[in-house]
Amino acid sequence: MAFIGYARVSTQDQDTALQLDALAKAGCTDIYQEKASGASRRGRQELARCLASLAKGDVLVVYKIDRIARSLFDLLAILRQLETVGATIKSVTEPLDTTNSMGVFVVQILGAVAQLERSMIRERSIAGQIAARARGRLPGRVRALPSDDEAALVAEYAAGGITQAGLATKYGVSTSVVKRAIQRVKQLGKGR
Repeated sequence: MAFIGYARVSTQDQDTALQLDALAKAGCTDIYQEKASGASRRGRQELARCLASLAKGDVLVVYKIDRIARSLFDLLAILRQLETVGATIKSVTEPLDTTNSMGVFVVQILGAVAQLERSMIRERSIAGQIAARARGRLPGRVRALPSDDEAALVAEYAAGGITQAGLATKYGVSTSVVKRAIQRVKQLGKGR
């Protein structure tokens, strides 16, 4: 029997340190970690590797159940996969034990609550965007460059002779800003 840990945060800006410390304290011998949205299993390659590594008697340990699945459908699929190989799941912060029917029921309830919470967050976010538009604000971040400077930057890049890093330095922005500006122009060109 091995304790296998899985840690996930939703964005590259977030840190898994809290989860990793808790998983190590729980006795995990192997820990898979990734920075990917929980909304889609397609983008979670470490989760796929983690699940594939489990054998009969192994315990999959997570910090919270919402770190592994954000929808009840996804959670049930993972529970079926664990059951097929003879593994169980344990949460460090929640009282879960899937070795009995009551434990499986509790996991399913927590999965449903996580899905409800995610849906409510999404609804509030959409309502906030609608309210912002009604006040004349467009959702999203404010662009780092005025549209004139952005057009000049993209034209320089298209002409060649200067790298994205060089443009970032010249315009006093990050290379991410340069890449987004170039990508926007490419997408506009495709739409025509």
